[in-house]
Amino acid sequence: MIPSQATETLHPWLASARAQSGPRWLQDLRERGASRFSALGFPTVRDEEWRFTNISPIANTEFRSADTETLFSEPQLGALLYADAPYRLVVVNGRFRPDLSRTQGLAGGVRAGSLARSISSELEVDSEIVQRYLGQLADLGARAFDALNTARIDDGAFVYVPDGTIVEQPLQVMFVSTSRAGGHPTIHHPRFLLVVGSHSQVRIVETYVGTGGVYFSNALTEVFVGENAVVDHYKVQEESRDAFHVASMHVHALRSASFSSHSFTLGGKIVRNDVVSTLDGEGAECTLNGLYLADGERLVDNHTTIEHAKAHCPSHEIYKGILGGRARAVFNGKIIVRPDAQKTDAKQTNRALLLSDSASINTKPQLEIFADDVKCTHGAAIGQIDEDAVFYLQTRGLTFNEARDMLIHAFAGEILDRVRIDPLKRALEVELYAQLAKDLAEAAAG
Repeated sequence: MIPSQATETLHPWLASARAQSGPRWLQDLRERGASRFSALGFPTVRDEEWRFTNISPIANTEFRSADTETLFSEPQLGALLYADAPYRLVVVNGRFRPDLSRTQGLAGGVRAGSLARSISSELEVDSEIVQRYLGQLADLGARAFDALNTARIDDGAFVYVPDGTIVEQPLQVMFVSTSRAGGHPTIHHPRFLLVVGSHSQVRIVETYVGTGGVYFSNALTEVFVGENAVVDHYKVQEESRDAFHVASMHVHALRSASFSSHSFTLGGKIVRNDVVSTLDGEGAECTLNGLYLADGERLVDNHTTIEHAKAHCPSHEIYKGILGGRARAVFNGKIIVRPDAQKTDAKQTNRALLLSDSASINTKPQLEIFADDVKCTHGAAIGQIDEDAVFYLQTRGLTFNEARDMLIHAFAGEILDRVRIDPLKRALEVELYAQLAKDLAEAAAG
């Protein structure tokens, strides 16, 4: 379990509790993670990057390792959001499940499966790729949860798309959390490595779901996008309402690459999403879109960083939140333009819709510009439903509730309409609008 005492006790626990198997380079990587986590400790509200997000409920909870032998069947999987993707990798409590996964028919040369099996694979191409890329983007120096995840690397998901390969159908990577027998809070560390070669294309749906109970999902994703490659990425987080979810995604894009990510946060008690994208080749492009819904006492924190390291790199970012009850949200969006990144064109927008007087959000757009020939804009808008718009719709024959619902759906629809996988879009619409209807009904009753 994770003790809540001083951080110096954490390293011995990590040294004895984490996996010891694997090649020497992997053991060294785990040691680096354990050492950094012991040195950093859990972040507190005194840290600038965490000043609006108190994670003491995580630090003070005694977690037990998730049961990797948990029974989890195909019918249970089918009941989860968008589980019928053409290709699917399933990881349950940190352990890859080949019996629930389906990869037959993937384009030739594509590797998709267990991270642990790829590390120990007899195929040199798999083990060499994993050794070359795993841990190269994770920020062990400053991010405690990256270090913790790295210290506990055991299994997860691995996808490699070779040069010049187009994966026609979406590939879903699903991380499932279940409660341990006896109801003890559990912890696991999902790890996902995605390497996409030059002139390749792939659509990835990265999903985090849970079957209920209290648990901590500490996730880390690394994405490498080769020259002229196209990656269309979707993250759907629908954890248990009592769960904690802390996730980092690190992206490295080369010349003329295109990376887009669409994040949907629908569950979790305390949720922290960090996205760090580096445009490290001329003409590389990045799009980050996000939609989050929170009610009750929930907290959703989105931190994004787009680093323009080379010239002629555009980026576009829109994050929207819908908050009810006493929910809180945080948005911190940073754009960094390096001296060599002339002709940068970066746009960032954050909007939040507050459905109650008790909901709140802290938003902080940041621009760090070290080049002189750039176009960078950012904006933030926070407010409640426009009463004038509601009145206008009522004059056209709609009831108050109908007018309100139409405006809320239009607000969310700007992000949903950017989903280019129709079955996923429909599933998200059903889930999102069902949650909104429940929240609005509770607000009216209260």
